[in-house]
Amino acid sequence: MPLFKQGKYEIGMDFIDKAVKYDRKQWQDYRAFIKCIFAKTYKDAIIDFRDCKVRYGKSYVMDHSYDFYIALSYLQLNEFQRAEVIFKNDIDSLINNKSEDWVHHLDLFYYGISKFEQKKYKEAIEIFNWALKKYPEFSDVQYYKAWCLLELGKNEQAKKLFKDSKQNAENGFSINEDNEVYERYPYQVRRR
Repeated sequence: MPLFKQGKYEIGMDFIDKAVKYDRKQWQDYRAFIKCIFAKTYKDAIIDFRDCKVRYGKSYVMDHSYDFYIALSYLQLNEFQRAEVIFKNDIDSLINNKSEDWVHHLDLFYYGISKFEQKKYKEAIEIFNWALKKYPEFSDVQYYKAWCLLELGKNEQAKKLFKDSKQNAENGFSINEDNEVYERYPYQVRRR
């Protein structure tokens, strides 16, 4: 992991490949996570996660489902409709098997992004609102919701939300994943 945190993905991948070789069940999903979030080799991440699902069933790594990372990978490969379907199914499954309380705000953020990328702005806003119920200061969600409002001609609402988004970002309310300090997550807004 120290090599990945330094951005030395190729060297780090040699080590994690060896770990998978000797203990696939323990390390393959973690390698897939690394491919998705750190190395950004999305096609390889999808292959690893799909193989994990076949071998071990649906599961989680780093607080998110395998399907979450598969959908996120498709999002990064500009396969927005495919990502949307997987996010929706994953969220629906979670609600049906546990409850709506178990749906993570990041799942909703990326589900909303899949709609945003397809110019389904009203649908994206509905999902972003759901994410904001769970994490009201989530600046990245506010930012993309503001873009949706702008696209729908709601300029004043958009302007206010852009301002709120900037303030919340300055206060540290962004993606709050453990590895966010080492790696920028997809669609995370860069502020300067």
